[in-house]
Amino acid sequence: MAGGRIELVALTKRFAEAAVDEIDLDVASGEFFALLGPSGCGKTTTLRLIAGFEQPTSGKILLDGADVSSVPPHKRNVNTVFQNYALFPFLSAFDNVAFGLRQRNLSKGDIQGKVHAALDLVNMASYAKRRPGLLSGGQQQRIALARALVLNPAVLLLDEPLGALDAKLRRSLKVELKALQERVGITFLYVTHDQEEALTMSDRLAVMNAGRIVQIGTPREVYEEPADAYVADFLGVSNLMEVEVTERGPGSCCQLRLGETRLTAERGNLDYVGTAHVAIRPERVRIEPHGSDGPNRVPGMVERLVFLGAATQVMLRLGPGVPLQALIQNDGDHPALAQGTPVHVYLAPDALRVLGGSAAALPVAEEGPLVAT
Repeated sequence: MAGGRIELVALTKRFAEAAVDEIDLDVASGEFFALLGPSGCGKTTTLRLIAGFEQPTSGKILLDGADVSSVPPHKRNVNTVFQNYALFPFLSAFDNVAFGLRQRNLSKGDIQGKVHAALDLVNMASYAKRRPGLLSGGQQQRIALARALVLNPAVLLLDEPLGALDAKLRRSLKVELKALQERVGITFLYVTHDQEEALTMSDRLAVMNAGRIVQIGTPREVYEEPADAYVADFLGVSNLMEVEVTERGPGSCCQLRLGETRLTAERGNLDYVGTAHVAIRPERVRIEPHGSDGPNRVPGMVERLVFLGAATQVMLRLGPGVPLQALIQNDGDHPALAQGTPVHVYLAPDALRVLGGSAAALPVAEEGPLVAT
């Protein structure tokens, strides 16, 4: 349907301190947009402000050009799907979906037609008579979606709706949810702390930190061209190394030093000289036999191997004492590696990105495999 553009202008919400701090955002009509960030970054507060559950301290919320900042929730053409789904346990799936329509005093025939169409849309027509307690988590999520979509909102707000599901079910529903959004054509604003969800489903995403938007872009842009060290470390898995950038050039590159090893980087802030962070994704790290010669090669040792099924995570320790992760696809053609194996690591210049941002701003990394769940 037409409409569904969201504009946030210097939007601010203060409690004891700023939860949302003068953010500007423009979400296009029909876009699947994700707000991504750790707990406490302000993403859920932003969603609640758009829904009308919180009132902004300052700034504007525009829906299709109209300022709805002071409009109550039930008069905004938006609907919300919560993490716990908030289904009525004493009502059947049909009656849960019909609840909002009955508040609008529609005829019985209109209600039945709209509810059956909504249940068909989420493949739940055969479960219409069941109460939520007799449905699985994934089925309850579908009913919650149908209940929100049956009211034909311009915008659907989703607050971590897959968070309560197991990993396998989340993976399958991510694909279904994106396909559903493309079929109905309305704007989805999706809040999550799960990087894989944001990368898989969104047309564009915004990474948030401490109430502010740090970077906006397509999943590929934000993953491959992070604005700073915080984004690089939070979105996916990234190797962040502190280096000394010694000089600019020649050409579109800069020279840097990692311990006693000199490297060339071709991406990022190439004009900066001094102490900086450089990032490289694990899938771009190439492990070569010890003694390999050539530029951008650093000696190292294998510390640990983690089998992930389709790939193997290799934990390395470089000669300068820097930890590094590599990801090797299990395609039958890979070097024989074991704990303690000396190697050389090739860090391609076009894979090294010089970043801004301080180490103090980085999110806390957790032990675990490279693959998000």
